[in-house]
Amino acid sequence: MLSYLRLIIGVVLSLHILSVAHADLTIDIVKSSTNSTPIAIVPFSNDTATESLDSIISADLARSGLFNPSKNFPERPSTSNEIQFGLWQALNLDYVVVGKVTPDANNQLTIQYELSSSLQQKRLLGESMTIPPTRWREAAHFISDRIFKQLTGIDGSFSSRIAYVLQYKKNNSLFYRLEVADADGRQPINILETSEPILSPHWSPNGKQIAYVSFESGKPAIYLQDINSPQRQLIASFKGLNGAPAWSPDGTKLAMTLSHEGNPEIYILEIANKKLTRVTNHYAIDTEARWFPDGRALLFTSDRGGSPQLYRLDLATQTVKRLTFDGAFNARGSVSPNGKYIAMVHRRSGQNYQIAIQDLQTGGLTTLTDTPLDESPSFAPNSQMIVYATRQGNKGILGIMSLDGRFKLQLPANEGQVREPTWSP
Repeated sequence: MLSYLRLIIGVVLSLHILSVAHADLTIDIVKSSTNSTPIAIVPFSNDTATESLDSIISADLARSGLFNPSKNFPERPSTSNEIQFGLWQALNLDYVVVGKVTPDANNQLTIQYELSSSLQQKRLLGESMTIPPTRWREAAHFISDRIFKQLTGIDGSFSSRIAYVLQYKKNNSLFYRLEVADADGRQPINILETSEPILSPHWSPNGKQIAYVSFESGKPAIYLQDINSPQRQLIASFKGLNGAPAWSPDGTKLAMTLSHEGNPEIYILEIANKKLTRVTNHYAIDTEARWFPDGRALLFTSDRGGSPQLYRLDLATQTVKRLTFDGAFNARGSVSPNGKYIAMVHRRSGQNYQIAIQDLQTGGLTTLTDTPLDESPSFAPNSQMIVYATRQGNKGILGIMSLDGRFKLQLPANEGQVREPTWSP
């Protein structure tokens, strides 16, 4: 367990000026659902962009695993009034999205879109927005979120982002880069760069900062890094270990693993006044704390039962409850934003480390992946998908999977290897 803890907190890094990364992650769909809802995203009228709105929206909805966008269009209307619903019903296309793009004299773009039901023969949703051309993809993701919400009742997560660590070679030496990209792997931004591994990045609840660990002063220290500027703050540099930072839901505190009092334990640091409170006290190693959505409890990894397992700590009563019993190893826990599930790295036996989820109400555990070396599960903000790190041959890549296992895709990098993903709020 001690070597596992060292792996989690060991990181050396130096700040890198924010810049656009060299290459997007690519998308490989490896498993899709046969029960997804058919939908048509008709090319928008007057859309001349290299990456069209309909292609982005179609890819977003397909990536959810709940929709099957069609490429067969019996007509190409730009408003709901122009739709001949019988044509779409004949193709068993339940929903139709149409729209148009109108440029104005101020170099702005007005996007109008409408969602209609061919079965009900009526418009379900219609909106208009005006954007600068630089916000094109953001607008497409926003439309995807709105359509997803209208048809499922669940918030979309297409406008969210994923942070991850990219390992690559430069001048025949290995470097590591913390990057932030759209949820589909596009538009990556460099946040920091180092010649040593980067581990344990974690988003602030407002999506404006990432906490991480640095050894640049010769000992581990925790920093808070702004996403949109080079500004950062040294937040913890105690004697011994400083690792595994995790933001509280209200953004005012950080849970972390420290060893300045001897054994590695979990502490809570109040960011504003730097008040530090120790919340575990056990001869075992306690680490990898994550907050439950209500802010009243922590999920953490401990070997106090003889092997690494996940526990729940009630902060008010200090009561500790073991949550995982299935398997010889359960660690790197993550709590779903809706509070219904925990995800983890799970080893039943042997040497296969896979991603599993556990229903917190029933206690039932489901293994989602079948690859041998998976790590770092993180939930989408709508709790419908999980991103995790895995391997494709000798290459580290990201995987995204629906909680029901019906849909799975991979996000390999065009350069280097990808690991340590964390999904934004």
